Amino acid sequence: MNAIHSRPFTDAIRARGLTKSFGANRVLAGVDLTVPTGSLLALLGPNGSGKTTTVRILTTLLAPDGGTATVGGHDVTRDGVAVRRMIGLTSQQATVDDLLTGRENLELFAGLYHLGRRRARRRADELLERFGLTAAAGRRAGTYSGGMRRRLDLAASMVSEPPILFLDEPTTGLDPRSRAELWSVIRELLASGTTILLTTQYLEEADQLADRVVVINGGRVVADDSPAALKRQVGAERLALRPAEPADLARAGAALPGAHPDAEAGELTLALQDPDHLRRALDQLHRAGIPVGHVELRTPTLDDVFFELTAAAA
Repeated sequence: MNAIHSRPFTDAIRARGLTKSFGANRVLAGVDLTVPTGSLLALLGPNGSGKTTTVRILTTLLAPDGGTATVGGHDVTRDGVAVRRMIGLTSQQATVDDLLTGRENLELFAGLYHLGRRRARRRADELLERFGLTAAAGRRAGTYSGGMRRRLDLAASMVSEPPILFLDEPTTGLDPRSRAELWSVIRELLASGTTILLTTQYLEEADQLADRVVVINGGRVVADDSPAALKRQVGAERLALRPAEPADLARAGAALPGAHPDAEAGELTLALQDPDHLRRALDQLHRAGIPVGHVELRTPTLDDVFFELTAAAA
């Protein structure tokens, strides 16, 4: 590891009381988060909740209005150069050059880090193999599939072997196969000791990868715990009900307080309060004149956690 990366630190990322406003719009209202070294923290929240703003502050792309943050033991406002030497960043939009080959893209990034020509070639070869791109190394990046481009972008962020990696919605727009391939790469990075802060729109992604999950809503942290602990908070089981007639979904939601309608799935879910809750729910729907086509008991998911927390904090 490069000497500049060798400084020991227990918490790779620490933020306390981060605030940020754009004009009259307050985006962050006192965000606290901690990412222990070698772990993966998933940052979740609705659109506009402040996820990307938090990442931009932690990667020195944006100055906070208030609060403090350290990355790799360095203050993000006073030691921005040192922070940037410690981190890699994969943003929502791929940063690779479509006109260059995969190998040329990686050698370009290596040059920006002043690795030298010979070391740049060697590092490019290592990353092409690690990210499964060796066979496509001589092809222009513009011919790559979406999944290959994201892997190349992630490889570029790892050129300098940073101990801390920020992934801002890295799998958005990828098909399920490409997403699973990228998950495998992220797990390998985590296993090698890389600390990762991940923002994502996919709650299953956080459930699969994260050691801890922080949920932001309205610029504030509304939850911070392991995926398993968060799921326990919303109950042992969820009740899923599907009306016999899809047009009755809204009425069914109104008849069952606390239910979350899902128009795409044509069903609604609610926390199971006690063993008699199913009977009471069916009775309520019967009294409302809504026939039920399907009933299912499910263990809670991060989707349930997300709906519960963001609804409660809205």
